[in-house]
Amino acid sequence: MKGFTSQIVHSDRLDDIEHGSLHKPVHATVAYGYEDARDLAAVFQGRLSGYTYGRQVNPTVEALQRKVSTMESGLATVCFSTGMAAIGTMLFALLRSGDHFVSSSFLFGNTNSLFTSFEAHGIEVDFVDATDVKNVARAVRENTRLVFVETIANPRTQVSALEEIGELCERRGLVYVVDNTMTSPYLFQPVSVGASLVVNSLTKYIGGHGNALGGAVTETGCYDWGQFDNIYETYRGADPRMWAVTQIKKKGLRDFGAALAPEAAHHIAVGAETLALRLERQCANTAALVALLDGHEKVRQVYYPGLAEHPECERAERLFRYPGAVFSFELAEGVDLWTFMDHLDVIIKSSNLGDNRTLAIPVAHTIYYEMGAERRASMGIADSLIRISVGIEDDGDLIADMEQALDAS
Repeated sequence: MKGFTSQIVHSDRLDDIEHGSLHKPVHATVAYGYEDARDLAAVFQGRLSGYTYGRQVNPTVEALQRKVSTMESGLATVCFSTGMAAIGTMLFALLRSGDHFVSSSFLFGNTNSLFTSFEAHGIEVDFVDATDVKNVARAVRENTRLVFVETIANPRTQVSALEEIGELCERRGLVYVVDNTMTSPYLFQPVSVGASLVVNSLTKYIGGHGNALGGAVTETGCYDWGQFDNIYETYRGADPRMWAVTQIKKKGLRDFGAALAPEAAHHIAVGAETLALRLERQCANTAALVALLDGHEKVRQVYYPGLAEHPECERAERLFRYPGAVFSFELAEGVDLWTFMDHLDVIIKSSNLGDNRTLAIPVAHTIYYEMGAERRASMGIADSLIRISVGIEDDGDLIADMEQALDAS
């Protein structure tokens, strides 16, 4: 089986599963018992395959990790309790005091907050406009270890110079981390641009149903970890390609303990089976809503990589299967934000994205509020900006709902 969905749907049953189950069962256990104490010691020391403790290993979670690796065409994946846990643990495991990394300035608000917190602990970061590789290159220093970008920025939909940054990182020997949450492995695989590690918030498109939190870091095999000084001797095994992901799991996940629960892993794994089907519908619905709003008299501007006037439209068309299922727009002057929001009926006023349901949120007043007006202005986030995460509803219902809300405001 070579097709994206076929591989995901059948991945569990191709392993040995109890009683011929088609899904990996939920292994709701924390500890694992051994008849022979020597075997227990051998598993802890890595000389024998097996399970040690639920904070690091669980059969249900491992089945999901294999599924995510397949989706991303990666070598191995480590799952975490949330997407933020995945990013934070990865940086904790790989960077040390005195290190520096470069990040896109068009960044999810919580990720921006996390990176600022790392600065307080001796790890420096420069935020740059990553839509142009020259800005990234200018920020690289002698102590730079890593570059972090998102595929499509949330909420203004800027598209990073993914190919060019990958080439820069290869030349300079830098770790290249790509957050693929906004596109998902169905629309884009960062391994194609030389990403060293791929981050996904499993809560979003991969899980898809808004019923489980999760995050993942996937090793692609593109980076030579033999040149990375921050790998501890303990984790320098036979295959250098696995050094970093082993350190992230053995050091990062163990020390921080942000383990993904088996029940959540099961929800996400089942949700992942329909990723391609959902995104086909969501992207089609997005195109229909964008067509309605673009040029509407009550809308000042729409931000979506699928629009010809979007600065990175050509890049999105070249790299992504579709330009995504998230867009944002600013209401025209004199159109009341709260009246518009409160008249939405089918479209739910809520946070989150990648859900089966279409969700709308006033960005500046909610998820980016704590960032402050100055930082929001630097990111182009206006007070009237509304982010829409498009779901799988019938497009006619979504269009009618958007039209009546605009009419009412």
